[in-house]
Amino acid sequence: MDHSSDQILPLETLRAFDAAARTGSFSAAAEKLNLTHGAVSRQIAKLEDWLGLKVFERNARGVTLTIEGNRLHLRTTEAFALISVNSDRWVEPRGTAVVRLASIPSVSGLWLMPRMAALENHPTKLRIVLDV
Repeated sequence: MDHSSDQILPLETLRAFDAAARTGSFSAAAEKLNLTHGAVSRQIAKLEDWLGLKVFERNARGVTLTIEGNRLHLRTTEAFALISVNSDRWVEPRGTAVVRLASIPSVSGLWLMPRMAALENHPTKLRIVLDV
């Protein structure tokens, strides 16, 4: 596909892709994004058309990332984290420090959750945002 006038992937397709990759399902991604299953499916089709390759393997239980999809998901996760961190710079502090944590479920359950009490009892008022 010719991208000469459109060098950046459409952001809405990346949001749908990220949600589907995290949830393993177009339906769950749609619920997370307040869209329909069809809208997410169309965004993924648009992304795959733009890239010229498949990013998901479709199966009866949902979707799984292809090798290329996995590579793209690693990069989009980094990019969205960078956007999130940098957008926080423009928000006026409201007296509560925000701690953003992202983890895979096994690390969260075995290592992180036992240590959450220390963060919750921290002398500085903290708001903890956990993305698993």
